[in-house]
Amino acid sequence: MAGHPDRVAPKRALLSVSDKTGLIEFARALTDRGVTVLTTGGSKKLLSDAGIPVTEVADVTGFPEIMDGRVKTLHPKVHGGLLAVRHEASHVKAMADHGIEPIDILVVNLYPFEATVARGADYDETIENIDIGGPAMIRAAAKNHAYLTVVVEPADYEKVLSEIDQGGVTFATRKTLAAKAYARTGAYDAAISNWFAGVLGGETGDFVAFGGKLAQEMRYGENPHQWARFYRTMESRPGVSTATQLQGKVLSYNNINDTDAAFELVAEFGSATPAVAIIKHANPCGVALGKTLLEAYEKALLCDPVSAFGGIVALNQTLDAETAKKIVEIFTEVIIAPSATDEAIAIVGAKKNLRLLVTGGLPDPKAPGLSTKTVAGGLLVQSRDNGVVTEADLKVVTKRQPTAQEMADMLLAFKVAKHVKSNAIVYVKDGATAGIGAGQMNRRDSARIAAIRAAEAAEGAGLPGSLATGSVVASDAFFPFADGLEEAIAAGATAAIQPGGSMRDDEVIAAADKAGIAMVFTGMRHFRH
Repeated sequence: MAGHPDRVAPKRALLSVSDKTGLIEFARALTDRGVTVLTTGGSKKLLSDAGIPVTEVADVTGFPEIMDGRVKTLHPKVHGGLLAVRHEASHVKAMADHGIEPIDILVVNLYPFEATVARGADYDETIENIDIGGPAMIRAAAKNHAYLTVVVEPADYEKVLSEIDQGGVTFATRKTLAAKAYARTGAYDAAISNWFAGVLGGETGDFVAFGGKLAQEMRYGENPHQWARFYRTMESRPGVSTATQLQGKVLSYNNINDTDAAFELVAEFGSATPAVAIIKHANPCGVALGKTLLEAYEKALLCDPVSAFGGIVALNQTLDAETAKKIVEIFTEVIIAPSATDEAIAIVGAKKNLRLLVTGGLPDPKAPGLSTKTVAGGLLVQSRDNGVVTEADLKVVTKRQPTAQEMADMLLAFKVAKHVKSNAIVYVKDGATAGIGAGQMNRRDSARIAAIRAAEAAEGAGLPGSLATGSVVASDAFFPFADGLEEAIAAGATAAIQPGGSMRDDEVIAAADKAGIAMVFTGMRHFRH
């Protein structure tokens, strides 16, 4: 960048922050180094009370804060001091003509919009927490980083002071902080625009923006040759991003992805009945309900104990000691639950690498939200799959009506199928998955794979036949031909749940009637790619 100094030793700083963490110490350090400190309302009171000499911005601009603080820094004496090109003669003359003094450091962090939304503030309060002057100053300072330093969070105070002590803030640091500043205002604007989208019904419109704050640097991504970082958005949904990690190694990219999948699945069952989901590579390998968490875990593990090795275990209730003892018998990567007893925490603690996360609650499967996926040169954005099917939504299409147990198992199976990669086939018996077929290119192969898993699970447990015998089967989308359903019937399914809507529905229904099984249509598809 032509004309920029390598180091800038600051003479004048403007501090205007909402998050006042470390502000007193930073301001005192600046004044000790001979820097004049300008500030605004709340920051001025804090610093003045601490005995730090400061000048209020209103005394510089000659204009008071007005409109309940909405207008205080939007003034040429502020923005001129931020934007002036110091080696440009016309800019220097304009400063002299209008009594504008340069600002060498800008410290601004923004009104807590994200936190305001997260705590459920009403519309008017949320609007008042949209910062205007802050982003304007940040963007101005970041643009003119050739001559000044912009700081948007307290974590950077120490580095700035260290460089001042070495003769001035370097251009490399000013450039890095400018990039960070634009990312911060970009994330802030994204939070606001997406909040508005939610207010307007969830659709994002002609433009869309996404942003987040760095939560974790990772050793690598899905594979060792890929770099990765984890960013948190403003969404306060209980889950892996908001959880407290009580113990264990740092979560990896794959851990976070799989743990999210596990907890979103187990949340489908609420908290009234104990439920456990075991996930491997973002697909469930066992899901069950039980009278206790221990019973639910044992039933879930029975479905596919081979795949459960090195998996993620999600629970919908407080992790207790008995369940913890059972889970740690095999190698497990992560346990996530709303809470955990002290005894359970101690049991898990004996496995130093096993991560234990507590969330304080369950995410609402019906809540709106957005999901995104990148493609070359674009973003695919859709609403979260928050569709929930109840018994009242089901239409019996066969001659035989399902039994009460079949109905309960079908609803469970369809909830699980919603979280299985398409094409998804799920067998369920007595409140537990009996076999899961995921991610195949045709539904018949998924039915076959699920049946193989069910037979292997029975053999491994020393049980006769297959777990799928007497089960129900769920399909995430309609059966395009009868062959997929016929595979499920051959595996032992006595009832089926599927969306319906195929051109060959009559053929599929006829196959069900011929076999004497019950079948219901949901009218809702759950593709998951």
